[in-house]
Amino acid sequence: MQVPLKWLQEYVQVDVPLEELAHRITLAGLEVADVSYIGQDWDPELVVVGNVLAVRPHPNADRLTLVDVEYGGETPTTVVCGADNLRVGDSGARVALARVGARLWDPYAEQPKQFTLKTTKIRGQRSEGMACSEKELGISDRHSGIILLPADAPVGMPLVDYLGDVVLELDLTPNLGRCLSMIGVAREVAALLGTALHVPDPQPLQQGAPIEGQIHIEILDPDMCPRYSAALVRDVQWGPSPTWMQQRLLRAGMRPINVVVDVTNYVMLEFGQPLHAFDYEELRPQPGTDGPPAIIVRAAQEGERMTTLDKEERLLDPDRLLICDGQGPVALAGVMGGLESEVTPKTRHVLLESAHFDPISIRRTSQLYHLPSEASRRFERGVDPEGTTWALRRACALLEELAGATTAQGVVDVYPRPWQPSHIELPAREVQRLLGIDLTAQEIAAQLRPLGFPCTVEQDLVQVEVPSFRLDVSIPADLLEEVARMYGYDNIPTTLMSDVLPPQRDNPVLQVEERVRDILVGGGLDEVITYSLTNLESIARLLPAMPPVDGEQYLRLANPLTAEREYMRQSLQNHLLETLALNLRYQERVAVFEIGRVYLPREGQELPDEPHMLGICLAGRRAEADWLQDKAETMDFFDLKGIVEGLLTHLGIEDARFEPADSPTLHPGRQASLWLGQECLGAFGEVHPVVREQFELPDLRVGLAEFRLAPLVEAVGARMYEPISRFPAVIQDLAVVVDEQVPAARVAEVIRGAAGDLLRELSLFDVYQGSPLPEGTVSLAYRLHFQAMDRVLQEKEVNRLRDKKIVPALEQALGASIRS
Repeated sequence: MQVPLKWLQEYVQVDVPLEELAHRITLAGLEVADVSYIGQDWDPELVVVGNVLAVRPHPNADRLTLVDVEYGGETPTTVVCGADNLRVGDSGARVALARVGARLWDPYAEQPKQFTLKTTKIRGQRSEGMACSEKELGISDRHSGIILLPADAPVGMPLVDYLGDVVLELDLTPNLGRCLSMIGVAREVAALLGTALHVPDPQPLQQGAPIEGQIHIEILDPDMCPRYSAALVRDVQWGPSPTWMQQRLLRAGMRPINVVVDVTNYVMLEFGQPLHAFDYEELRPQPGTDGPPAIIVRAAQEGERMTTLDKEERLLDPDRLLICDGQGPVALAGVMGGLESEVTPKTRHVLLESAHFDPISIRRTSQLYHLPSEASRRFERGVDPEGTTWALRRACALLEELAGATTAQGVVDVYPRPWQPSHIELPAREVQRLLGIDLTAQEIAAQLRPLGFPCTVEQDLVQVEVPSFRLDVSIPADLLEEVARMYGYDNIPTTLMSDVLPPQRDNPVLQVEERVRDILVGGGLDEVITYSLTNLESIARLLPAMPPVDGEQYLRLANPLTAEREYMRQSLQNHLLETLALNLRYQERVAVFEIGRVYLPREGQELPDEPHMLGICLAGRRAEADWLQDKAETMDFFDLKGIVEGLLTHLGIEDARFEPADSPTLHPGRQASLWLGQECLGAFGEVHPVVREQFELPDLRVGLAEFRLAPLVEAVGARMYEPISRFPAVIQDLAVVVDEQVPAARVAEVIRGAAGDLLRELSLFDVYQGSPLPEGTVSLAYRLHFQAMDRVLQEKEVNRLRDKKIVPALEQALGASIRS
């Protein structure tokens, strides 16, 4: 919400510095995200209000004129002008005059750039200044004509004093829908500053015929439309809105269009009640009747269509609320009007709509058709159900004043579900109990009344009536929040706990998660957080043939924000691959991981199982390129395996093992599964080439892993430290020839079991296949470190251990032989 300060001051007196105002309303919950200064760079001596004395033709150019302007100096100045809204013979117009030396914005520059205005000759005629457009003053991008100020603008006044302003940009949370209006913000400011709130009391002349009999209104769905009000204005004089209204709209973030649309937008910004204008003569009566045009509020019917103002024909979803005339839809209720009843320069008579709609219905319609608007934004957060007729009176009065319209007597107000005020009892002791503030009931009432809450005090009890514009207040806790805001969060005293601290308990799951994060970040990976919601197409890309995915096997959101975020994920893999593809567009090396939940439906239960998963994804250069190497090697399966092994080592998990895997997402022969005891934690490996292409990844080896985190948490125990032996180790190499199908981990397991405690380290350092080895076999060379804690091992003792225990164990368990 953008709040021009001058507009705000029409409703509340602001007598504190701007910085203090921004600070106080921010602490009250209306965060001031930014402050913009309009006219800050306008020199008060050189950019002033000017009065056009005469507009003469340029002797050497048909499209240019010579404009004589007085500005309060000794003599008028003459400027050359090419604006189409200042014509030969005009006089008396007020303009924004920039004199020589003023700093203006270049309207023709591709990037914003200022220039200093100089005396120039244009087609042989001297120009001593410029009559400015909005773009040259930096107000907006409009450059088609110069700014024409109101006739009562004081000649010679610095333009910064007349047209300058300060705009507060408020970042409002969804519960602050009441502050999506100038009067709503003014009410908050008045309560904070202790000043009066001035709300206009519009009284249109209503000199037309009574509205009864000129429009028929019927609500068929009062649950979604509890109230519908309408007013009729005739003989609208079409044209632009006045400069003051256009400037206010621009500063509030809306584009001026024409006097009718601008008035409806102005009232919405002022009061928070969206309005819609229909071309009255385009509305049709109900078929088979001679009655007046009709407005019928109902749900859409199967197969119904309409064309909205953006010229898109839309197939209407049943149960979406429509505004219809006697023969069909003319608007998506609360979201966007229809093209058939749009007001145009040919419109003479206008029917104004001011309604109250169900917020959930408007939200669903806006999301379904991807039509966010200022009106739907307000309806979604809740508007004042009692404010429909005030907004109509305000709009009619403005159209009478600005467009010469004639308002019909009265309004049509169909109100099948009248708003019923609620009452809340607030004991003073609750304020002390929950806020720690010692206030009497009278003081509590004094905090609430300026916000519009009528209060009565009965001893220690405050009886509060909730006003119609506070749809967010329904329980005592809501009132306590209001008391805290008005009292000032920064004024609430700081207190220490008066009780003993509760016992501190470990959270092993969180602790292990943090250790995993630290280990992986230390290994050169970056953590990512992806959406928990996905779509079936993304899931299907994990399989080479992209078979259809059965959505019934996934948890689906009832009202997804977008089709891309419709189903709860059951794997981290697809989002990790999408993240990798996106980042590889800009980087040559990407290595990321994620710790997050997946959502697995449980048969017969409403809530899913939500296990924590660890996902790892990497591709690209193994190391940064430098001048020592022409081409850096790329990462592959073994880089990923090394990361997994490093993680297990740092977690102190020693009994993990790798076995073959058969995941269709991963490359056959370049994948493995991770096991702890008899439990499989998941698989890792290189991504299948077809899957890689389906995710639009470059032609690189892509590593992908996903493991269940709970077994890792359970396997991490207290770390046991052992003394370091002061005796030297005996190192021997052993080359074992086994069948090529035997995993190296199985060979190492047999060696460790046979060697016992004297074997301190075991590492595989060479793998060989080929002549003279028999076909189908492989040679695995291991380096063994033997060391005792109490003595120096002799070579003879180590040889005996090798020949009598290790080698026989390998021969018996694996049919292995020792390569000489």
